[in-house]
Amino acid sequence: MKQEDREMTFADFALATPILNALKKIGFTKPTPIQQQVVPLVLEKRDVVGQAHTGTGKTAAFGLPAVHYVYENRHAQVLVLTPVRELAAQICDELYRYGSETGLNIVTIHGGRAYSRQIEQVRSGAQIIVATPGRLLDLLESNKLSQFKPALVIIDEADEMLDKGFLDDIKAILSHLPDERQTLLFSATMPEPIKALAKKFLKNPEFVHVGSKERTNVNIEQFYCLLQEAEREDALVRLLDTEPRAKTIVFCNTKKEVDHLSGVLVQREHQAFALHGDMEQSQRQKILGSFRRNQHGVLIATEVAARGLNMEDVTHVINYELPYGSESYVHRIGRTGRAGKEGKSITFVMPKQFYAFERLCKTLNVTAQYLPIPNLAKAKALKQKVFLQQLEGISIQSHAKDVLQQLQRTLQLEEIALRLLMLTVKEDMVTGPDVIGMDVNSWQKKPGPRSPQDRKPFKKREFYGKKAGYSRSSSSSSRGR
Repeated sequence: MKQEDREMTFADFALATPILNALKKIGFTKPTPIQQQVVPLVLEKRDVVGQAHTGTGKTAAFGLPAVHYVYENRHAQVLVLTPVRELAAQICDELYRYGSETGLNIVTIHGGRAYSRQIEQVRSGAQIIVATPGRLLDLLESNKLSQFKPALVIIDEADEMLDKGFLDDIKAILSHLPDERQTLLFSATMPEPIKALAKKFLKNPEFVHVGSKERTNVNIEQFYCLLQEAEREDALVRLLDTEPRAKTIVFCNTKKEVDHLSGVLVQREHQAFALHGDMEQSQRQKILGSFRRNQHGVLIATEVAARGLNMEDVTHVINYELPYGSESYVHRIGRTGRAGKEGKSITFVMPKQFYAFERLCKTLNVTAQYLPIPNLAKAKALKQKVFLQQLEGISIQSHAKDVLQQLQRTLQLEEIALRLLMLTVKEDMVTGPDVIGMDVNSWQKKPGPRSPQDRKPFKKREFYGKKAGYSRSSSSSSRGR
């Protein structure tokens, strides 16, 4: 076989052996096109502008050489800038996986945590810092990170930075950093302000443009529910009660939400399994084994924890919380509709996120249908239908016939059936409020922002939610935290 015909593997990169070992454990086998192009350039110390769309694997494209760099240069530092704290946490988790055998020291810097703790972590020898712009700029301007001199700077989701109003912050941060550095910039799109940023701060960069390798699977029906935040738990339980023969993965954005929601579902007598990055590998494998064996189980997981999860019998994916972008959305719903089978995805959308979800669907060129949550009466009827389907699908064994003959000696057949149903069917098969969620047609008819100018409050920042605390103001104390 000619060398040029051989399929590339991660071993073809000049990466440290512990990193290659970690990739084998993760299950990464061959690099994606953007990884094939970007990793060698970064290892050659070149500045890079990467235009990477949905599902291209760009986190590993910059993450693998970054981990390699600090492994080979123990006193060097790397900075990764990302628009929101949840995405920073995801990147941090990914980098930990790549460097699991290197003794890597990674710190996240963002709002919502004490300044002193983050400063101490940096000063105590952090090799890679993953930061949101506002908090990092506050620390740099107050001279609290005077010893922070990263030799490699990575700007991720640059167009998201622009949409969220962080471009000036990025420029200010770069002006505080050493001139002699390597800089990488990644963006799904290349509007003029991003091109200008790259021209000003990057040195003779290599441009890499990789289109989306992955679009949403045509075998997946996509739906969304319009809900108030307080309705999400009841909505999830109602859907799990009424979707027939479902094996479901529910995606949350945080480990805390995974633990909370799995507890809620167990209390509601669902076979729920929690999966997130704080668990030991042995525990993760045990949970995944239990979920695989369960025909109708529910796996509550963070996106990072579910990366590489390959199960052909998952029928439903529910986005309990909106993902952080189109790539995350494609990855999540791609856990169903596999091996030619049909799948169903349902995304919970709050009113303030509605227009952002519309834009996500437009970006991916997909249509998500509105799915109303069944009211109590309809839910009970659906639950009974599901129960009947399950009953009809049970094969009758000889030992059951023997038991029936014994029971008929003292009880009538109808009485036997009713008593057995009392053992298996609760009086309240479905609980919760009568009506859950909002009717999308009625909601859109309400007076409210409809013109492009009026839609400004619904820009992509709402995609992440106010809960994350990313609103902007003229006050420096609230800058992007």
